[in-house]
Amino acid sequence: MAGERERGSAIIDERPWYVANELLALLIEFAALGLLCWWGFATGGNVGLSILLGLGTPALAIALWWLFAAPAAKMRPALPGVLLVKALVLGGGAAALYGVGHLSAAVVTAVVIVANTTVAEVFRRPTTVGDEQACGAEGQ
Repeated sequence: MAGERERGSAIIDERPWYVANELLALLIEFAALGLLCWWGFATGGNVGLSILLGLGTPALAIALWWLFAAPAAKMRPALPGVLLVKALVLGGGAAALYGVGHLSAAVVTAVVIVANTTVAEVFRRPTTVGDEQACGAEGQ
């Protein structure tokens, strides 16, 4: 009984950090879309091009994410491919922030994106054989 309580408290102690990081990841994803939209509307030389870039760039990012990086993606590649798509979409958001003239904010955004993605990928990996078996059982 004491072992179960210790094991349960360890899970509870780790879980809030995981949930907080996942929430931050969601906020970063939405922010990247907003930044791509902002960049698109600010970049276009005329109204038509501004609308095309302002709506088309985030739409393309959403399509890439849905197809390759989302947890339930239709064509989810191995981890390097997922990280490439994340780098394109999320890094594109940081680059868009730089593109509208905010260098310092773009650097901070890029650092937060890298840190969040690293922590998220580390936490998503099973750490013990029992965890791997539990993950395999949940997927069936």
